Amino acid sequence: MNYMNHEEPYSETYLQDILSSVKTIAMVGASGDKTKFSYGVLRVLHETGYDMIPVNPGLAGQEIRGLKVYPSLAAIDRPVDMVEVFRNASELPRIAQEAVAISAKVLWGQIGVTHPDAAKIAEDAGLKVVMNRCPKIELFRPFWKPKLHLTI
Repeated sequence: MNYMNHEEPYSETYLQDILSSVKTIAMVGASGDKTKFSYGVLRVLHETGYDMIPVNPGLAGQEIRGLKVYPSLAAIDRPVDMVEVFRNASELPRIAQEAVAISAKVLWGQIGVTHPDAAKIAEDAGLKVVMNRCPKIELFRPFWKPKLHLTI
């Protein structure tokens, strides 16, 4: 099997295809603390129209932005398209296995979250993988281009 090199930049079409096709995103490591980066990303993705599912065992049963927090990916009661990870990179292989187990289509590691074994686990199961990127940033990247005098 040909594995992607996640050290190299992803093509714009690869990221755009993912962000335009996924609807439901489970965020592992979601925080209710408005000063945390994960909260800001959750807020923007939710406001953009994604069905966001916060996952945090320490906050299970509570709500973040009116969204029920789940203790684990396995506890989610509906299909998940993408698993976005705001956790230490060392946890990514375990989370990749959980993402495969719930039939997610994409495993996305936030900036700083990358692990070659996790990529292999996910890719072997047919998931698309993105690592060391922020979906909030990638979502709005096309809008920067006119200011940079680039074609869209």
